[in-house]
Amino acid sequence: MSFERPWLAQYPERVPAQIDVDEFPSVVAVLESAIENYRDRPAFANLGKTLTYAEIDQLSAQFAAYLLGELKLKKGDRVAIMMPNCLQYPIATFGVLRAGLTVVNTNPMYTARELRHQLVDSGASVIFVLDNFAHTVQEVIGDTQVKQVITTGLGDMLGFPKGSIVNFVLKYIKKMVPEYDLPGAIRFRDALALGQRHTLPTVDIEPNDIAFLQYTGGTTGVAKGAMLTHRNMVANMQQAAAWVGTNVRMGEEVIITALPLYHIFALTANGLVFMKFGGLNHMITNPRDMKAFVKELKSVRFTAITGVNTLFNGLLNTPGFDEVDFSGLHLTLGGGMAVQRSVAERWKQVTGSTLVEAYGLTESAPAACINPMDLVDYNGAIGLPIPSTDACVKDENGNAMPQGEVGELCLRGPQIMKGYWKRPEETAAAIDADGWLHTGDMARMDEKGFFYIVDRKKDMILVSGFNVYPNEVEDVIAMMPGVLEVAAVGVPDDKSGEAVKVVIVKKDPSLTAEQVKAHARENLTGYKHPRYVEFRTELPKTNVGKILRRELRDAPATH
Repeated sequence: MSFERPWLAQYPERVPAQIDVDEFPSVVAVLESAIENYRDRPAFANLGKTLTYAEIDQLSAQFAAYLLGELKLKKGDRVAIMMPNCLQYPIATFGVLRAGLTVVNTNPMYTARELRHQLVDSGASVIFVLDNFAHTVQEVIGDTQVKQVITTGLGDMLGFPKGSIVNFVLKYIKKMVPEYDLPGAIRFRDALALGQRHTLPTVDIEPNDIAFLQYTGGTTGVAKGAMLTHRNMVANMQQAAAWVGTNVRMGEEVIITALPLYHIFALTANGLVFMKFGGLNHMITNPRDMKAFVKELKSVRFTAITGVNTLFNGLLNTPGFDEVDFSGLHLTLGGGMAVQRSVAERWKQVTGSTLVEAYGLTESAPAACINPMDLVDYNGAIGLPIPSTDACVKDENGNAMPQGEVGELCLRGPQIMKGYWKRPEETAAAIDADGWLHTGDMARMDEKGFFYIVDRKKDMILVSGFNVYPNEVEDVIAMMPGVLEVAAVGVPDDKSGEAVKVVIVKKDPSLTAEQVKAHARENLTGYKHPRYVEFRTELPKTNVGKILRRELRDAPATH
């Protein structure tokens, strides 16, 4: 049976149907090419300090030499990096990769339980951690295979005297560095100095070597490590670069990196794609401090920004954001969760840039579908499958569904992970015999090949046998001017099996549940109406700002 690809006809000019996966054999080869082409250009900036590609080259080589020469790590060994966005992150990550080792990206906000699981499961032998989070490492290290801890202060790469001041303020004034005791730990700067004593050997890195163990699925029980190979990462970088790069000025782009680089979205879209372009990643360490974030945006003439819906919504609701200089901004990419129409429309109004929605998963490194970059207005779709990517919608029995029908979105392409680390059964459940990754997202495709996510399979609410998709309910409620944020979940109900509940953070303190219900009645069919309306001061979120519907579902229903 021939496979139809209606989306190819919608591709913007100059975007190829296929990419060259073999142009770079590894992520390291991409870095080396960027260093050669853009040596003296700025590569990463944070807290007022900028490192050039040449400096990243030198420092990451020192770190790689330390790992191989001093710690005697062997090819394929795992190194955990527990860092927010700071200059140490790219140095360490590229150092680990250049040494032929695997990066285990670790969320610094992890609890001891989560960290223990990830370190034990990955078998990491080294962890590199920011001082602020070292107390969590202290709590679990005895249960793990970690042989060496490397620590650093946020100010360590900022130079004197600024670095010392930053470290002093964080520890003694803001009290953000809890005491810890990790005997045998080494400071990052000392590790770099030791690395200088060794020559970095030539390391043979194969395309199928694992570059990143990227943990995912914490919402469905235990987190699993997606094995993302050098080939997976290079493929996705090539795909995304071909898609977004049609109006890029090589060596001149400045991208705002507010999502953490340890998260797959920023890692590939910002870290790798913009490195290929010779761009500057302007890293925001704490995007939750919206006032400071907006102040920083005012000091940078940026050309691109990536984010999730909650980040864009937060910026739009922060005083002073409308005074930022958007004259250079030509790329706004939203992913990680559904972008709401109300947010996309306001973003366009304030910045003049279309918020282009993309879709991906950790398991696909992550990009799979992106809207055309020449999109004039928000269209509610996750876009078209990107070059060298196939997508289809399947029913419960794995049969392809006709256009317009809702089923599970399935993906195939060179960016799809090798599998889950040490979990063959789970890998077989996720990737079928024909190589299709089953995403767990319910979607439909229109006649032009645009895909629309209706919701997560597991978030779907079943009211009297009717499917209610939380995204749709949230979109409608978010249109109300008095609503800052909203989440819709299903709660058990004796009559209808489940009922719809919305949890709202108010923008207008006088907003009432009755007003919300009245608005829903005007815009939604009966079974989709929220039966319960709850107001909270904030919604539970993941580290990148995805709303945790699961936590809201588990809370008792209130009227």
